[in-house]
Amino acid sequence: MAISSKKKEKWQQLSLEDQDRLVRMGWEDRSTFDSIEYQFGLTPNEFVQFMRTQLDRKSYERWRKRANEQGHLKHEKTRGVKIDRFRCSRQRSDGSTKGWK
Repeated sequence: MAISSKKKEKWQQLSLEDQDRLVRMGWEDRSTFDSIEYQFGLTPNEFVQFMRTQLDRKSYERWRKRANEQGHLKHEKTRGVKIDRFRCSRQRSDGSTKGWK
């Protein structure tokens, strides 16, 4: 799958910390595609393509399977539970979590 140069430029404008944060948000059940779009301006399709470029093949397949099986958690409308914050209460402003190694 080819990725347009506009999307590549958009991703390159993100700092390394933001790119790392996006990958972590992708793995978290708490972070919806809506919150990712709100914070970083990436649509769900752009985010999936971004994850494909950031993860190795097996990790991407594992993430995609998880996102599809638990897709109701990644879409705010189908979630059922209202979560009103983007990050965990134990999470620092840089995105790291206390005690995380």
